[in-house]
Amino acid sequence: MIRTCATTCLLSVYTLVAIGVAAEPRRPNFLFIYADDQRWDALGVVQREQGEHARFPWLESPNLDRLAAEGLRFRNAFVVTSLCAPSRAAFLTGRYGHFNGVVNNHTDFPADSVTYASLLRAAGYRTGYIGKWHMGKQSGQRPGFDYSASFIGQGKYFDCPFEVNGVETPSEGWVDDVSTEYALRFLRENQERPFVLALGYKTCHGPFTPPPRNETTYGNAEARAVPNLATPAIYQDNRFEKPTGDKPAEVKTNLGMFRGLRALDDNLGRLLAELDALKLAENTVVVYTSDNGYYLGEHGLGDKRTAYDESLRIPMILRYPKLPMAGKTIDEMVLNIDIAPTFLGLAGVDVPKEMQGRGWGPLFQSQPQQHWRHAFFYEYFREGRFGAPTVTAVRTDSAKLIEYPGHDEWTEVFDLARDPYETKNLADDPASAELRQTLEAEYAQQAKAVGYHVPPFADEVQQARAAAANNAWVLDYQFSQDRGATVVDSSGLHNDGTSEGPPLVEGRDGRKARRFNGKGSIEIPRAENLDPRDTPLTIEATIHSDQTDGVIVACGGGSFGYCLYLDNGRPTFTYRCSPDTTTIAGPQSVEGRWTTVTARVTADRRLTLSVDGRQIAEQSIAAYIAKTPNDGMDIGADQHSSVLKPPAPAFKGLIERVRIYRGADN
Repeated sequence: MIRTCATTCLLSVYTLVAIGVAAEPRRPNFLFIYADDQRWDALGVVQREQGEHARFPWLESPNLDRLAAEGLRFRNAFVVTSLCAPSRAAFLTGRYGHFNGVVNNHTDFPADSVTYASLLRAAGYRTGYIGKWHMGKQSGQRPGFDYSASFIGQGKYFDCPFEVNGVETPSEGWVDDVSTEYALRFLRENQERPFVLALGYKTCHGPFTPPPRNETTYGNAEARAVPNLATPAIYQDNRFEKPTGDKPAEVKTNLGMFRGLRALDDNLGRLLAELDALKLAENTVVVYTSDNGYYLGEHGLGDKRTAYDESLRIPMILRYPKLPMAGKTIDEMVLNIDIAPTFLGLAGVDVPKEMQGRGWGPLFQSQPQQHWRHAFFYEYFREGRFGAPTVTAVRTDSAKLIEYPGHDEWTEVFDLARDPYETKNLADDPASAELRQTLEAEYAQQAKAVGYHVPPFADEVQQARAAAANNAWVLDYQFSQDRGATVVDSSGLHNDGTSEGPPLVEGRDGRKARRFNGKGSIEIPRAENLDPRDTPLTIEATIHSDQTDGVIVACGGGSFGYCLYLDNGRPTFTYRCSPDTTTIAGPQSVEGRWTTVTARVTADRRLTLSVDGRQIAEQSIAAYIAKTPNDGMDIGADQHSSVLKPPAPAFKGLIERVRIYRGADN
């Protein structure tokens, strides 16, 4: 639903006067801290609140507990997509992924996005981003921020290279300690002006590695067993093995996760102490949360993505001493898309109508809210190599409907008031027909309100487009139609390339060719129909080599990709699917003569290599390339992350034709 600053009744520095708080000339600062994969109940204060039902009664988080005691704790906070990058984009933009452009973990955040950071910067705030960004492998200055000290992708827990304002900078020690040091420095350097600082911790993402000081925290503690450990996710079919025999009272759990959180809590304490020392605490809005929840065996699952509560529910604490609500809890549902409009409202900055979240101003009032959010829409779009299916859902304060597009038989209905662990699916229960009908009506209303659609950049759409191009020649360079540096694709799929050096020359019998001198190449943009993931392929090239070694065609890089090349004059093909690499080679050199070399990845997972139509090598592979390579395709060289270790030299000689077939019918 589209709203403005006025209609959301956001509590700004001006409306603070209305609740008896004297407004000051200086606008509030913002310190936004979020962990990675922290469950909603991974807080000491929640475990104590749950009493005998606490799953992790030994959990300690003194500084998070302090934050909750001095601020507001939202007991029903959720994400609209339970996945790292989409949730991070939602925090920034206040919009669902199908609008903000990020619905998976391998897409860069659009640099021109309107975010709370870009709007607050325009309003005079100093903006900073520190720590884990994790939107694809995006590097450089973080969009919308004046200052950033961040790392690429997942980074690593120890001695992680950072990029400080885009410049690679080494670090020593545990990564979240390093991020905290950068954050403390930012606070000191910007204490005299309004600021917004976002701090993304790597904890508690796998491989769940705490610093040495917490390697033995919690000893050999186990978690209390819960009912849904024996309730398989409906989309698992028969792969889930239900526990047999007596049900244990306790089960093993991921202690690495909780040990890392204990270290993170120490760092939060350092930040709170610095705010006190700088006398900034009174005028700083501190928000602590997580990018998504995490399964620890519930429904037979690890990870997140799907729509059971352990996945989509997150911790959420806000402390702003000017709000007279210290130690209060709020049970109304709040979402990750609410962060952006809330920050803007508190700063007195207008909220763009495109933002879909709601500012929390009304919840800061003392009277109960009769017209607050009563339901929200959830979405996850399946990613190529992950097992979780596409999921949509509507959750109310007491019930949930989960739908799996294309699988009506998997539909789930839960009465959360009676069944908080989601163990009894009521979708086909005649006695619950009215509940299902009510939820289906709410689902339709919420889907319409958020403009739900499957965006063209979702993996499932991209894969469908690629599948439509299967069993066809998807690239055909004959060079006869080239226009200057533009290499024209004759396949009809418009995969035109750019010649970075190799000139167009006369070939054999009136044909055209490109001459390579060992330096240049032809670069080919990434395209869905050229994606080598999960598919048979044929790569064919007609060449006349002037040297013994050289790359003919390369696609991808050091983790996923392939390369057709000459090694000591012998045609050779390497197929890389991390961690497996398979190489086949011909027995004889083809240097100094015209040759058509053909490499195939077959439907029955074999590599074959042919010269002038005669097969010369064959070997099986364990699996297809499992992920879209980060690097694109080159002809005549491998210009980026090399498929080969060590890299092969660029090609010298003539290339008369290159074509690629995608699919099994060639």
